[in-house]
Amino acid sequence: MMASSLEKMNSVNANNIRKDLPKFDVGDTVKMKIKVKEADKIRIHPFEGTVIKKTGIGIGAAFTVRKISFGEGVERTFPVNSPVIEKIEVVSKGVIKRAKLYYLRDRLGKKARVQVDQTVQ
Repeated sequence: MMASSLEKMNSVNANNIRKDLPKFDVGDTVKMKIKVKEADKIRIHPFEGTVIKKTGIGIGAAFTVRKISFGEGVERTFPVNSPVIEKIEVVSKGVIKRAKLYYLRDRLGKKARVQVDQTVQ
């Protein structure tokens, strides 16, 4: 009996889902190593910030990380299963009550911080 197209698609997706990344949620501060291609070389670029959004499931999952760089807010959206991500490390867990932290865009300085969960070390 032939496998349905849905079963084929699920098997292809299962092969491409990364299992080496840690579990992180919205509000967590993450430290990432990202592969950046410059000319003919690939270098590793650090990117550390707060996860403000997670969307999608499975192969289509993505997350957005926000950081303040030289007084300017910088947001980057990454597919979870992207080969561009070398490594993700969770620096701290955040205590939040919302699914998306868009309100951080309007805040500066100490007001732009997320409360850190002291029980997780």
